[in-house]
Amino acid sequence: MSTASATTPTGTPRRLLAVAVLVPLLAALALWAFAWPAARTAPRDLPLGVAGPSAATAQVEQQLAGHKGAFEIHHYADEAAARDAIEDRTVYGAVVVTAQGPELLTASAASPVVAQLLQQAVAEPATAQGTQVRTVDVVAAPAKDPRGAALNASVLPLALAGIAAGAVVTSVGLRGTRAVVALVGASALAGMAVAGITDSWLGVLTGNWWAEAGVFGLATLAVSSAVAGLAALLGTAGIGIAAGVIMLLGNPFSGAASAPQLLPEPVGTIGQWLPPGASATLLRSAAYFDGAAASGPALTLTWWAALGLGAVLLGNALKARKKSAALAAERELVPAG
Repeated sequence: MSTASATTPTGTPRRLLAVAVLVPLLAALALWAFAWPAARTAPRDLPLGVAGPSAATAQVEQQLAGHKGAFEIHHYADEAAARDAIEDRTVYGAVVVTAQGPELLTASAASPVVAQLLQQAVAEPATAQGTQVRTVDVVAAPAKDPRGAALNASVLPLALAGIAAGAVVTSVGLRGTRAVVALVGASALAGMAVAGITDSWLGVLTGNWWAEAGVFGLATLAVSSAVAGLAALLGTAGIGIAAGVIMLLGNPFSGAASAPQLLPEPVGTIGQWLPPGASATLLRSAAYFDGAAASGPALTLTWWAALGLGAVLLGNALKARKKSAALAAERELVPAG
């Protein structure tokens, strides 16, 4: 028998076949997750306000109804009520019918893409018919980040930081309470570091500094605790599962670059249940809207963090119990004397 055949693993053909099949599948899955939502971006029940007397707004509502399924109409008595709804993040914008003519209220801080879409859907058709529509940006995006690129760019680094923190805590052997302390401490420091870059240095966030740092820290903790928690329960495979969900679903489904209502269903809804989507929504609220509509995404991230940290403690307890049972069984097998 030759040495080459003796040293060749018997499972090599199966491994080669597994690699040949899995790599294309992963590539196809990644392409689907990122390209499909981007290619199907369009308004779907996008919350939009209409303000003014019913008789005056009838034509506007009829025009908006022509975009079937695009807008979810909210009615307001006047411009002040519509502005309050935009600032509370109830609607993305509003069409106000006044004696001087129609007025479009937008909020580029909520989504520059949606603000531009509303201009195309409302202002441009009216202008083509000879009616001038005045556009007012009620909550404008910061001058240093008018297109929201920096906020969108922060989603992936936070996800990567969380995955790295969870993997490192697992690999160095921290378990139980020590792992929890390490995850919370690392996330808090990451939150302050990112807030220092985005707010203090770049100036692309304009809200309360500590609130923004808290959002960044909670977002990192939600991911890192999920990674460490699954690893504590499932072993090394848990890291891959958590990282795969966050990277292949959480990031492309987050709606950070546009808005959840512009993604095909159920992608927009699923994205808000995952840390990247919830963190992007919460960050907009904290940075530009004084915390309006922050309770939902904050609760989502808190649940992820709590369940992840609970899994870390549970995994440690199960391993300790298993080890104790093994030691007890070994003592029983040792003969007396």
